[in-house]
Amino acid sequence: MPAFDVAAIRAQFPILSREVHGKPLVYLDNAATAHKPLAVLDASRRYYEEINANIHRGTHHLSQLATIAHEEARLTVARHLNSPTPDEIIFTSGTTDSINLVASILGRAGRLKPGDEILLSHLEHHSNIVPWQMLCERSGATLHVIPVHDDGTLDLPAFHRLLTERTRVLALTHISNAFGTVNPVRELVAAAKQVGALTLLDGAQAAPHLPIDVQDLDVDFYAFSGHKVYAPTGIGVLYGRYKILDSLPPWRGGGEMIKKVSFSGTTYNNLPFRYEAGTPNIEGAIGLAAALDWINRIGLDALHQHEQSLIRQAAAALSALDGLRLYGPSDRAASLSFNIDGIHHYDLGTLLDQMGIAVRTGHHCCQPLMERFGVTGTIRASFAAYNTTDEVIQLAAAVKKAAAMLR
Repeated sequence: MPAFDVAAIRAQFPILSREVHGKPLVYLDNAATAHKPLAVLDASRRYYEEINANIHRGTHHLSQLATIAHEEARLTVARHLNSPTPDEIIFTSGTTDSINLVASILGRAGRLKPGDEILLSHLEHHSNIVPWQMLCERSGATLHVIPVHDDGTLDLPAFHRLLTERTRVLALTHISNAFGTVNPVRELVAAAKQVGALTLLDGAQAAPHLPIDVQDLDVDFYAFSGHKVYAPTGIGVLYGRYKILDSLPPWRGGGEMIKKVSFSGTTYNNLPFRYEAGTPNIEGAIGLAAALDWINRIGLDALHQHEQSLIRQAAAALSALDGLRLYGPSDRAASLSFNIDGIHHYDLGTLLDQMGIAVRTGHHCCQPLMERFGVTGTIRASFAAYNTTDEVIQLAAAVKKAAAMLR
């Protein structure tokens, strides 16, 4: 396959050949979930057809094969993130689950108390707000929020004012799911470390588009979801620095997370199994590994350049339309959010769907951010490896047509 052959890539996604409302599907809702290539579909099917069994404790042949495949998937994720050891890779159900895990175990360990502070930003998805609010309610800690400028970028001077010796946790999105803002996370994490704060990055939108090196970022926790990186739904990852995870208590109780159980007490398992109670999503982990292998065969740098070209083309084409407002910085990534004066985002999105174009409308689980910009929601087009320049042209033409119908 040439350096980046979009036609060859599209041929690997069976769903892209279907029609919607009698029109060829133009799928621009990748920030919500990406489609699955044949490599992932085949890996999932092979698991169920050839080695389906529960893992880790079985002595029979299928259980051993399934265990090997599951733990090889963990190794694949560790290599993809440049984690020093696969023991730092916790399989979860997704980014939301990963963030809840961290907030919960910090609370159980008593790491926060009244007077302590948790620092978030105005760009956060609800999944990186609500778990910390719940932790504040339990611990008496206080939540502080980094404001954003009118272009959707973080107010860095305000960040440095808000970051104090009382800050115990800095939890930030790597890339905004609503506006596509790419945060300077390396700089922010380094500053947080200077005051002794733990750091967590929500990588749900970054992992499909950027190389992630947790050692280079020097972050304590990094979370992402499989379904946004061309993998199955219901699988996610929490990277956690070994020394920190090993010092914290488990979250859920059950099988696998224990070494010994008696009615007088329980001895908990080593990492990573301490945080993986019950039967895991074995097929999901295997599918996730296949998706990461697929991405790396294409090359994340080439994929990112392709997507950035599409976003720039889309921004230019949409900006030419009367009354259209783009949100976020000009160097956005992954997503493009916009509204048209006098037209509700839901109405426009509904008409686009009738033309076969799938976009996301609404607040994108970022209600505080929408309130900051005085809107109830936006239309969001988000891009993946299989999107094309022709689809960008179709999007702009459809938006123009729909707007004319609604005025």
